[in-house]
Amino acid sequence: MEEYTTQLGLKSGFKLNRNQLKYLLIFAMLVDHIASSYVPSTTLIGQCMHFFGRLTGPGMSLLLAEGYQYTRNRKKYAIRLFIFAVISWVPYSLRAFHRFPYFGLGAFGMIWTLFLAFVTIWMWDKLKIHKAFKVMLVVLSCILSLFGDWCIFAVLWAFFAYIYRDNAKKKWISFGIIAAVESIVPMVFAGVSDGRFWLEAYQVGVVLVPIVFICFYNREPGSRHPFHKWFFYVFYPLHLLILYLLRFV
Repeated sequence: MEEYTTQLGLKSGFKLNRNQLKYLLIFAMLVDHIASSYVPSTTLIGQCMHFFGRLTGPGMSLLLAEGYQYTRNRKKYAIRLFIFAVISWVPYSLRAFHRFPYFGLGAFGMIWTLFLAFVTIWMWDKLKIHKAFKVMLVVLSCILSLFGDWCIFAVLWAFFAYIYRDNAKKKWISFGIIAAVESIVPMVFAGVSDGRFWLEAYQVGVVLVPIVFICFYNREPGSRHPFHKWFFYVFYPLHLLILYLLRFV
């Protein structure tokens, strides 16, 4: 870990292991989704909640790239992601689009995108085919991710985090380029549509990700109790369903 942080010239006394970091990302997701459901983004508090929530998508993508390297059974990992992507389809569609079944863009939520990111890394790592065909598969995964949350960007964040896993400088440069596009494009669209580009200003919250990962993450796994592995998979669809039902209270 010292080598990893020293390469970027950043050190910190306070550290988070992988489990603790995952819970931080889950909390950021909850704050973000509460804001989406109940706090207008036209308010300062709404912007702040979404700003903090920008930790989750890219942060989970980076942890997924690590998970690919450390898991002992990649097939089970992929199947688990796919199953919970399908399970999350119902609550995500209800919360985000207020109807089910919904087959449009973004219908399957974040776990669908993480599933595609994992499969993308797996194909790139294991398939013995020409690199041009591998690139085409990456593009295909990005297209399919349009049916999930954090589409395209989460796939690319995870992919380049794996490709540059041994080069911190290139890893974070690629992350920054993708993050810049992810932040600027929504603001441009908002500005063109009604002139209020600032409604998407919270997108720059992705800058929190390199700060947290570089300064505070020690890359240690923490406890290997099954609870830590399964918590996110259960919490994700459950909290979406609860947020949807609370709208009727």
